Amino acid sequence: MQSTMMIDGQAPRLSALNTKITSILSSSLANIEIRDALEALDTRKIQNTPATRRNLRLDLQQDVITSNAEIISDFGIVAAQLSNVGTALSKLQQTVAEMRRHVSAAKLETAPMLEEAEVLLTKQREVTTKKQLLQAFNAHFVLSEDELLFLTSTADPVDDSFFVALVKAKKIHQDSQVLLSSENQRLGLEILDASSKNLNAAFQKLYRWVQREFKSLDLENPQLNASLRRGVRVLAERPALFQNCLDTFAEAREKTLLDAFYAALTGSSAPAAGAQRPIEFSMHDPLRYVGDMMAWLHSTAVSEREALEGLFVSEGDEIARSIKAGLESEPWSRSEEEQHKTFDGRKTLGHLIDRGLAGASQVFRQRVDQVVQNHDDPVLAYKVANLIAFYRNIFARLVDSTEFLGTMDQMRANALNQFKTFVRVQLTSASTDASVPYNFSTPDFLEDALEQLRALLTSYETSAASSAASDEAFNLIIDEALTPFIIICSDLASTVPLPGSSFFNINCLQTCQTTLHSFRNIAQPVIINNDASINEHITLLSEWTQSYLLEQSGLSVLVEEIREVRDIADSSAALQALLASPTFSEDSLHELAQRLDAFLPSAIIDANEQLRYLRDKVLLGQVISRGADGFKAAFEQFVEWLERIDESGLRKIDEVPEDAEEYGAMPLRYIYPRTIEEVGILLS
Repeated sequence: MQSTMMIDGQAPRLSALNTKITSILSSSLANIEIRDALEALDTRKIQNTPATRRNLRLDLQQDVITSNAEIISDFGIVAAQLSNVGTALSKLQQTVAEMRRHVSAAKLETAPMLEEAEVLLTKQREVTTKKQLLQAFNAHFVLSEDELLFLTSTADPVDDSFFVALVKAKKIHQDSQVLLSSENQRLGLEILDASSKNLNAAFQKLYRWVQREFKSLDLENPQLNASLRRGVRVLAERPALFQNCLDTFAEAREKTLLDAFYAALTGSSAPAAGAQRPIEFSMHDPLRYVGDMMAWLHSTAVSEREALEGLFVSEGDEIARSIKAGLESEPWSRSEEEQHKTFDGRKTLGHLIDRGLAGASQVFRQRVDQVVQNHDDPVLAYKVANLIAFYRNIFARLVDSTEFLGTMDQMRANALNQFKTFVRVQLTSASTDASVPYNFSTPDFLEDALEQLRALLTSYETSAASSAASDEAFNLIIDEALTPFIIICSDLASTVPLPGSSFFNINCLQTCQTTLHSFRNIAQPVIINNDASINEHITLLSEWTQSYLLEQSGLSVLVEEIREVRDIADSSAALQALLASPTFSEDSLHELAQRLDAFLPSAIIDANEQLRYLRDKVLLGQVISRGADGFKAAFEQFVEWLERIDESGLRKIDEVPEDAEEYGAMPLRYIYPRTIEEVGILLS
């Protein structure tokens, strides 16, 4: 029974143990509590012994009790400190309340003073703002005493200070117009009036200063300093003053350059002349004299352009803008033409150079006219015209004005008119005294004219004219210095019968061709025309040579008879007409055949003798060759008609033995036994 009770008592313990073991084994290491417990055991580094396992719970509980005791002790200290803090806070609250009472009392006492101080500070800020506005207004709209002196005092120079003050005055004048739109227009009107007076005085001072500077420019070194360039650019805002300055400058330059030109001509001691040789020393050489004067004018124009180019070209855009601004600021002072006109720096530069050279160009024109009129030489007149044309093309790039270039065009036209006049005087003399030489050679007046033409064409070749003007100048030379003389020769030749007229014409034209071939590049059209005229006369001579050969050989009458019947429609009637002619009788044909045989061996020699006045042997050969060919063609035609007569049966012809001369009736072709080839050999 006791054992049964023991068993019954152990059974619940085993069951509880099993349950714990099962619970422990079923627990996962991921459980935070188990993991922390195991880490705590690990930190204690205990040995796994039965005693340790039995005392583990007690030890742990002891540790917990000890830790709790320490915590309670620490919290006691904290409680004591908190008590002290509470006491301090109570005292602090009392102090703060006391201070609040003092502050409230002080605030009640100082409130009126603070309000008064705030009012004073507000007024101070307003006064300061007004002072700053006044200072800014004075700085922007009021010129200082020094600036007024810079602008209006003639004792002060025109320098950077003047231009700075002028810029400020223009700014004041421009901005003062804004004040006119405000409530207080009186202030704007006063400032506008004062600024206008100051600007007018400043521009007057600038105008007088620029005039003085322009007048004092040195001819040899006319360089414009920066202040003058700026002054001209600024003065352009007053177009009327600007134009007056340009006019004054042009007049001064005209007088200066005229004096310098006289000095260069005469070699006076004027500074502009220097130590150069006087131009009039070369008056014995008219072309050099004119060339030296032209070279001086060109050199002067280049110097003037270089001096003024920096002002009117590089500063041209600025001047144009200034003029535009000046016209816009004074719209009542401009005309309708000026409204659409813009400033062109290059055009103004050319106009100034043109006006500066006006006086010298008039003197130059007088000298050139004297040179051309005093020398009765058409070549000199033409060379002077060519020289003027050459320099005219150069000046066209320097002077953009029609006045000076028009003067040069007029000078060239005068020189060409004198050239035409001199040539026509020569023509009159030639046409009065000329006659055809006995040997039909080139007359002296044509030789002289060709020598003159050679000089003219040489001058033409060396001239630098444009293509259009070049053709015109060449045609002028040919029309004036060659064609009229050829016409005179042609008129003289018309008084002489053939072949003399053709001899004379060909010889004259050949002489002209010899001269023109030296200028083949420019005279090709004239050479072609002359060749055509020569060919016409060669044709005439060839026809005359053919007629001469036919006449001397006796064939002319036979060919003439054939020509008369050739147009008869009935060939039989034509042949009968020939047979009825006494010329085609056997006796006449025998006589003419003997004459032909006697003439043929010496025909070419006789023809050469008749054409001996034709100087060109090549042309002589052509003429004889063509004449001989015409003769052969006529002989061939004559032979054909003889054969046609023989074949027609219109004549009764006996049987011709070897000795045909014993019989009266024989074929006409036997009377002229020579073949065409034999005649050609004899005439070759």
